[in-house]
Formats: sequence, C-alpha cells, structure tokens
Amino acid sequence: MYDEILVPTDGSPASDAAIEHAIDLAAKYDARVHALYVVDGAAYSTLEAGSEIVIEALESEGEEATERVAEAAEEAGVENVTTVTTGTAYRSISEYVDENDIDMVVMGTHGRKGLDRYLLGSVTERVVRTSEVPVLTVRQPAED
Repeated sequence: MYDEILVPTDGSPASDAAIEHAIDLAAKYDARVHALYVVDGAAYSTLEAGSEIVIEALESEGEEATERVAEAAEEAGVENVTTVTTGTAYRSISEYVDENDIDMVVMGTHGRKGLDRYLLGSVTERVVRTSEVPVLTVRQPAED
C-alpha cells in the first residue's frame, strides 16, 4: 500500500513525533522513508547583509535534521533518503511528492488552540488541503 513515505522535518518536537510515526509505518509496510528539509530562502532575502550566512546555517540545520531521521530509520532497519532543498515549504513538499512517487506524507502539527488554529500560513495545513496523496498529521506531544 505504501512504498514511499515522506516526512518533512524542521527539527522541531512536532517533527520528531511525525518521524516516529513515519518510521513505524515504513517498517510495517516495508517502505522507504524520505526525510525532507526545506530552506525558505525568500524569508531572508530582504536582509542586506548576511543572508547567505543565514541560509548556509539553515542548510546545515537541515542536514542535521534529515540525518537524525536517517539514523532513526537505520536503527529500525528502514531504507531512507535525505534531501535538503530551497524553496517555499508547502510547494517544495508538493513537488517532492510528485517527483518521487510518494504514497503518503507524515507531518507534525503544533496542536494550536484558540485563535491560532484559525490563522492561515501553516505548512501542514496547506499540504493537507492540496495533497493528492494521504497526509497523516501527528500532533506534538503535550509538554510535561
């Protein structure tokens, strides 16, 4: 049913919860996990000086975040692929789904309440609304 599972990550606790689910599903279905980190360079393009430094730091953060997914997948015996790319997060995720024949996306959500949950702009929310493949959203665990 699922051969290719995408788990976009930003290194946050919400992403960590999604990673656990993605690896568990991949192990059950003998699927490959794709870890994707998107650097949104446009958000920093207005900086007059230092935007390259910020983008390089984000790319390094992306390498670390995707490597954590790869390590967890390898511990579980799950084949994996890591990618760090630049672009608008939800668009890059959608393009990756299309280009890599992804069967399912597993994404974290911050579990916002009140007014925050109605505000537009959530990457997860946009992927859910536009994806042509199933999207499993995993809520960030409550802090102790």
